[in-house]
Amino acid sequence: MDAAVQEAKLLRQVNALIVAHLRDQNLTQAASAVAAATMTPLAPADDSISTNHLLRLVAKGLAAELGDATRGGGASAVFDSGTAAGYGGLMPLLSVNAVDFSMQVVKGSSKSFPKHETRHVSDHKNVVRCAKFSPDGKYFATGSGDTSIKFFEVAKTKQMMLGDSKDGPVRPVIRTFYDHMQPINDLDFHPENPILISAAKDNTIKFFDFSKSVARKAFRVIQDTHNVRSVCFHPCGDYLIAGTDHPVAHLYDINTFTCYLSANPHDSSAAINQVRYSSTGSLYVTASKDGSLRIWDGISAECVRPIIGAHGSTEATSAIFTKDEKYILSCGKDSSIKLWEVGTGRLVKQYVGAVHRQFRCQAVFNQTEEFVLSTDEQNSEVVVWDAITAEIVSRLSSGHTGAPRWLSHSTVEPVFVTCGNDRSVRFWKHTV
Repeated sequence: MDAAVQEAKLLRQVNALIVAHLRDQNLTQAASAVAAATMTPLAPADDSISTNHLLRLVAKGLAAELGDATRGGGASAVFDSGTAAGYGGLMPLLSVNAVDFSMQVVKGSSKSFPKHETRHVSDHKNVVRCAKFSPDGKYFATGSGDTSIKFFEVAKTKQMMLGDSKDGPVRPVIRTFYDHMQPINDLDFHPENPILISAAKDNTIKFFDFSKSVARKAFRVIQDTHNVRSVCFHPCGDYLIAGTDHPVAHLYDINTFTCYLSANPHDSSAAINQVRYSSTGSLYVTASKDGSLRIWDGISAECVRPIIGAHGSTEATSAIFTKDEKYILSCGKDSSIKLWEVGTGRLVKQYVGAVHRQFRCQAVFNQTEEFVLSTDEQNSEVVVWDAITAEIVSRLSSGHTGAPRWLSHSTVEPVFVTCGNDRSVRFWKHTV
């Protein structure tokens, strides 16, 4: 009898999760139909079911099932689990206080962007092509056309901005990695272990262990068949996805290096400029040189929503999910930044006023998703929009000689990094 009662309770919970998920995806009619058929309240009596609760549970369950079935272990099967202790569980919890981009825009309601100061913190020997913050915000790395990767500690970078200490000049670069033969295109951090990966024009993805102070070379290498333009770890840490000159993203099991390709390429024929997972890994998005965005199922690798010509006939250069996975922010060489609804593929907002026609310009959110940041090649500026009103609220002189070509923002605090054709790396932080 107790088992039957427990099963009935579990069934009610599952039905409530399904209804909440459909409602959160703006599938109101479907949510109402399921609610009526299962006698489940359309709106919960309390806040016990948070946004994307069902997606998080499914992603965790599938990741655990796949791990148990194929490897008998997680990323620690490849990486020394002991080194993870100092790095900590880096994946931040999914924010339940997500910005509501569907809210009515009130004229004059744009927020003021806090004042920031900037400083030149390092130089490469060639163009600085990409940058990335670690999930915990303690580190960032930059990749260059000179084939090197510089690894920075955020605390030391902040200290450098305050001036030299009593012990002498502060050096924010704590490591430099050298192991690529051609320019570096993208970087990412493992969600749990002290591992940095790089994607490069030499058709490789390389793994660097930054817990070892003397390590300068990669300890593992994935040899792809194409120029690897973009790379991103799955939130569980057992997989990574690579965007290359091939039109379909390459999914790798990092323990076996097995490569999986989608059987449903959806008529894609253009190289991929960027690939990014959603916060739970249930979806990933590709931004292609043909100007299109494609949203893919994170488990089956099937294209579930193509947005053809998202940036006209010009290249789509970046695409990222919001924390709640409801929207995608994209950037293109048509000098536009656009916000798309994942569930429908509908264009929700457009952020204009910055010129970017030449480089792989990035559009990113600040750590609270209240602001959108990007770069203006023509005026060498960092441009900031209110994410809700889409109004420009700040234009900051980049400090770079010539156009800045990459911008990366921390997910945990108001700091960001810009990289330039002038070979320099600049760090920006909020000033009180």
